[in-house]
Amino acid sequence: MPVRASINPLEWESRFFGINTAILRLGDDAPVLDATQLTAWSRLQAKVPAQRTDWLDALQQLQFQLVEGEADFVLDVGVGNTDPGLLPAGVDDIPALRTMAATLFARSRFRDPWYAPDASGRFYAQWVENAVNGSFDHTCLILREDDGAIRGFVTLRQLNASETRIGLLGGYGAGRILMDAARHWCEIRQSNVLRVATQMGNRAAIRRYIQSGATLESAAYWLYR
Repeated sequence: MPVRASINPLEWESRFFGINTAILRLGDDAPVLDATQLTAWSRLQAKVPAQRTDWLDALQQLQFQLVEGEADFVLDVGVGNTDPGLLPAGVDDIPALRTMAATLFARSRFRDPWYAPDASGRFYAQWVENAVNGSFDHTCLILREDDGAIRGFVTLRQLNASETRIGLLGGYGAGRILMDAARHWCEIRQSNVLRVATQMGNRAAIRRYIQSGATLESAAYWLYR
């Protein structure tokens, strides 16, 4: 079957990874994709809803390969959420946060053989630094040990007046506290819906989100060519 999609350049990723990259925006009303258009890009990405097996089949005929699955969760923030007392990270916290993010997120869809072995760690180290600076994500809340060392962190981006998305959430035995902090941050900003996505293979994160009251809203697959 023909693939209907537009090709959108990913300029930031192209610069960051040094790979000429674009993403397919698939849609039943999009123009029919000409296979010759694909050769202009060193890396093409496609995110396909799990229920669209017809798109999965068609893309594999165009030599796209499955990279990983993604699960997207949503939860109602509610009222009266616990305040764990987490504060936003400062500039002085960036080196430690970069190191932690690079370690915790060393394996993601930005993995070999599609990207360099250190690409995933570098990408998420930059993400958390951007969050501290209020770029893309709006904040990075940190949980400290008694000695001041960083035990965990969560980055948050307010999408609109009513919805917020967790960008990164990571740490050591800190998931419940970080989720409490995220909900409290949303509540004081009157954002009543919290969204978060994770890899389908990350069972620990999936369990944490469900235990925190989240429900699975959608699932998708990432494919690359």
